Order: sequence, then C-alpha cells, then structure tokens
Amino acid sequence: MSQAEDIETVDEDGEIESVSGPVVTATDLDARMNDVVYVGDEGLMGEVIEIEGNLTTIQVYEETSGVSPGEPVQNTGEPLSVDLGPGMMDSIYDGVQRPLDVLEDKMGTAFLDRGVDAPGIDLEKEWEFTPEVKPGDEVEPGDVVGVVEETVTIDHKVMVPPDYEGGEVTTVGDGEYTVEETVVELDNGEEITMHQEWPVREARPAGDKETPTEPLVTGQRVQDGLFPLAKGGTAAIPGPFGSGKTVTQQQLAKWSDADIVVYIGCGERGNEMTEVIEDFPELPDPQTGNPLMARTCLIANTSNMPVAARESCIYTGITIAEYYRDMGYDVALMADSTSRWAEAMREISSRLEEMPGEEGYPAYLAAALSEFYERAGKFQLINGGEGSISVVGAVSPPGGDFSEPVTQNTLRIVKTFWALDADLAERRHFPSINWDESYSLYTDQLDPWWESNVASDWATIRQWAVDVLDEEGELQEIVQLVGKDALPEDQQLTLEVARFLREAWLQQNALHDVDTYCEPEKTYRMLVAIKTFNDEAFDALEAGVPPEEITDIDAAPRLNRMGTAEEWNEFIDELENDLQEQLRALY
Repeated sequence: MSQAEDIETVDEDGEIESVSGPVVTATDLDARMNDVVYVGDEGLMGEVIEIEGNLTTIQVYEETSGVSPGEPVQNTGEPLSVDLGPGMMDSIYDGVQRPLDVLEDKMGTAFLDRGVDAPGIDLEKEWEFTPEVKPGDEVEPGDVVGVVEETVTIDHKVMVPPDYEGGEVTTVGDGEYTVEETVVELDNGEEITMHQEWPVREARPAGDKETPTEPLVTGQRVQDGLFPLAKGGTAAIPGPFGSGKTVTQQQLAKWSDADIVVYIGCGERGNEMTEVIEDFPELPDPQTGNPLMARTCLIANTSNMPVAARESCIYTGITIAEYYRDMGYDVALMADSTSRWAEAMREISSRLEEMPGEEGYPAYLAAALSEFYERAGKFQLINGGEGSISVVGAVSPPGGDFSEPVTQNTLRIVKTFWALDADLAERRHFPSINWDESYSLYTDQLDPWWESNVASDWATIRQWAVDVLDEEGELQEIVQLVGKDALPEDQQLTLEVARFLREAWLQQNALHDVDTYCEPEKTYRMLVAIKTFNDEAFDALEAGVPPEEITDIDAAPRLNRMGTAEEWNEFIDELENDLQEQLRALY
C-alpha cells in the first residue's frame, strides 16, 4: 500500500499481543504475507513478515516505545508499495517513501511525530501533460502516451501501467492535470493517469536482459581506466571505516553519465546525507549543466532512524529506479551501505528467533543480496525500448575484514569490485582503491566502446599500466629487504614510472574544482604522457644515462600537475614535448 491510498479504507481486525523493539505480534489479524498494517493507537506503519496460526508477526517502520498489548492493528490488505509519478526527482524520502520536506512542513519541525504520513508524490500539483498518442492509436503495457517536464533535466514519460491490458485510445487529454486525473482513456474502459503504484518487493516486468556493452563513465580515472563498470552492471565498494566509501559513492553520483541517480543512505551518518543535500543543488551536471538534484532522488534512512525502515529503503530505491528504467533512461543506484541493510535483517531475524547463519546473519542473506542485485541490468523493455540500472553498493566490513559474510556474498554476485585500502587512505592516497585486489569482469566487453569512442589503443595502454603496477608490487618486496639502490637500473626506473602512475594518474582530488572530474579523453592523455616518459626514459637508460639524471629533469614533476590543469590538452601537449626534448638532450 502506498501513502496515496486512503487509510480510512482499512478494517480494524486484530490486536497487539506482544512488542519486542520493531517486531510486534498480533492476534485475530486476517492478513497475508507482506500486507501493510497500521499498529497501535497512533497508527504506526508496519509489514506482515510471518504468520503462524492465529499469530501474525509484524515489523514496524517506526519507533514502538509506548506501544502496548491490547492496542488495535488495522490491515490494509495491500503490500508495501511506492507512489510513482512526476515529482520524484529533486525529492528526499525516508525508507518507506515519505517525503521528508513535506513531513517537516506538516509538523513545523525537523523532529517528526510517530504515525505522521504523506503521499510519495504531490497529488494536488498540476503538471503540463503533452500527449504522444491520438484517438485510434493502439497502445500496450509500457507504451508512452505522453510527456511531462518533471525537471529542467528530466522529461517524465507517462506510460501505460504494466498490469493493464492495453487497447485502442478513445480520448486524450492535453494541458494541466494532477497525477490522479485521467489523461488517456482506452476502449476497454481503462483510464491512464500520471500516477502508478508498485509493490517494492516485486520487480517491474521487463523483456530480455542484455549484455551491457557501454561503460558507465564515472569521471574517476582509476575506475574508468582500470576497473570500469558497465551501464546495467553491478559493483561493490567494500572498505573499513575512514577509507572513503561515502566520498567515492558521492563522486559516482555526482559525475557518472547516468540519466537518473537514485542515492540511498541506508543506516549511515546523518551528516553524510546532509552533505549530499547541500552539495547537489549547487553542483552542475557535467552532461547538461543543470543542477545535479534535477536528476537525483534521495532516500535517507540514517543510523538514528528505525531499523525496520532501513530494511525497506533498499527495495524502495530499486523500485523507483526500475520505473525510470522503463522510460528508457540509464539509472545509477547508489546504496550506502548494504552492510547496514544486512544488519537490519539480522536484528529482525534474531527477534523472530530464526536459526542464525554465519556471524548471526540470517540464513537467507545471500538470497536477499542476490534478489536485490539481480534487479540491475540492461534490459530490452516491454515497449521495445532499452533501459538500464547500474547498482553500486558500499559494504562496511567490521575492521576491514573482507572475509565476513556480507562482503563474501556480495562478491559472488557483483562483477566489479573496488576494494578500498586503509593503508592507502592513511597515506592520503584517494580514491583508496587497491589496484592489486580490485577487478572488473566487464573489461573485455567494454573495450570496443573505449577503442571506438576514445582511442584505438585504449586496451593496450591500460594493460601496460597494469603490468607496470604489478611489477612494482613484486619489486617492493625486494626493496623492503635490500633497499632500492640494490636493484638494477632498469628496475629502479620502473619504480619511478610506477610512482608517477600512482601519484599522477591513480590519485584524484575530489575536492579540487578541476581534478574532481576527469573525462575519458583526459584519462587517456594523462596515461599516454606517463608512457611517453617511460619510453623516452628507457631509451635514455639504454644510451647510458644514469637513472638519477633521468628522474631529475625539470619536466618530470609536472606529470603530477596534469590532473589539476584547466587547459589540460595544451598542458599535456607541451609536457610531452618537453619530456622528449629534455630526455633526448641527455645523450
């Protein structure tokens, strides 16, 4: 059930027997699994999660302090659903899609009373509807019947709901309508409005899932250059406290070339969501120049909010993402963090006295994670178009232990793994993505796109960088034993080239106005400049020039300034020329 439905339609048909934190049991409740119910005198929203004889178990999405046995329980007879329609962009919701700004206006304070409710979208606001069908046209489920300008960036496509039969259009509206007013009528009596509802635990129908062949360009060199993510792909960012998970996800939300971003703050600190809310309206979208919030929907379920709502916020976010995918958009969903979601499941499971799995997590943890990530993908839509959902989930393993259950079960599902390293973070190397532990299984299928859209030798030069970094890792073990000076000269030079790869290319300053975003062409040119230094340096070494003289040339330190150069094309052109001239002058 969504908040747009009338609560007065429910029947009182049960009463509370016991209360244990967010878990409430009720008797004499005529309900089905996953029905939404309203608990207690204050009407706290909950969901049926277990039925045993006459005893029904409910997880409540609000604080249950003061709720006592004997209070009524009302059943709606409907599953937990979200309101879908224009107005979701540039909005911030809690875990069950209550708009927080609307609730604040209703309460007059940022501290909300229990039981307060509001529809997920504005039911009174009028939108300018522009039809794309005419009387006599045949439409099927998923077909677009009209367009509404939702924000300056997003055109909201009004679709035939997927659970309609479809048919011949008889009447079409044109002009301003609320989301509940009929804009198109069909010959079978079906009326199409701008408002849809959909159960959050049920995936919206789509056609075939296709192999993604286009990257989600993130603007982050280490991710685009070494470990790319496909549009329609899945990625995990595990890392210990302080390693930069949240900033990394925020960078992806800010700069990735997705059409829509759904950002879920699941159990994280409130100040992190505050930073998103403050930054996004001020930052321009690199694709359109419009504010980033114009293409963003935020779901904030911070660490001080009820634990049961944390469990639902992931499903709320992915359902909203599927709705925009059905319009043909490429959607990026950021979940920060899935560990907090798993912890919520663990708490509910323990209160239900279910048999625990590893480290107390429920035995169905792997199935729940799989169900979530499998809703990502590049799809052939039921209306014949294409759309995608890319899911990036942060994982917060206790103590940075990647062997814990949430990380391991996530690794079995996702195809891109960005492992954050506490040692790199301590050395102020950000993004602290460890290039030895991270990987992407999309590399081969995305190489043709990079080669046709950026550079024909993209794959070759990336592999060169990987080989240099691998060789550096092996040499560092020797250096720790005998020192750098004991190495042959060519290996000393390899270490210098690897240092430039790490410091000039892999490191990126998220707080610098220029370096925060790096387009693919710049990523490629920076890597080519370092390889130019490598090739010219080894030519000089073969000619008898000592490594110390090679690394002492004036142009070499300027490699570290490529990322922050505003006129980067001219800067790199001049740098490559200087590198060649100065190194060749040595022999």
